[in-house]
Amino acid sequence: MPIGDVCVRDVVVVSANTTAREAAKLMAENHVGSLVVVRQEQGGRAVPVGIVTDRDIVRNVVAEALDPDVFTLGDLGARDLITVHEDQGVFECMQHMRINAIRRMPVIDRHGGLVGLISLDDLIQLLAEEMDELGKLITREQMREAEIAR
Repeated sequence: MPIGDVCVRDVVVVSANTTAREAAKLMAENHVGSLVVVRQEQGGRAVPVGIVTDRDIVRNVVAEALDPDVFTLGDLGARDLITVHEDQGVFECMQHMRINAIRRMPVIDRHGGLVGLISLDDLIQLLAEEMDELGKLITREQMREAEIAR
């Protein structure tokens, strides 16, 4: 199954010059723990250039007593952004996350444009639903065998 089929497509995006306070407000208003930092390209395509979490704001702004009205997401410093292509498989995505020790990744199209976001929580939920279906299969098989035996 392609990761593009299971990723969250309603992603809250910001620019690098968004302040830490604005970012925190957006997270609270949208009930999310991360924002994707994007660069807008001609044609309106949003290209992910970073990701910021509530933890990043706490550790790098609040704990350091920096002014959240002045400190921007671009000031957080750039670390290499790890992305996954929308046509890559779920298992491949999980391996990519494990190897890079990350809990969330922007999902991009073949041109590098943002498609969505996939998180560890999303993958756990997907796998739990699949395991539930397998459990139902076992129960159904046992019921069928019992009916046949009668």
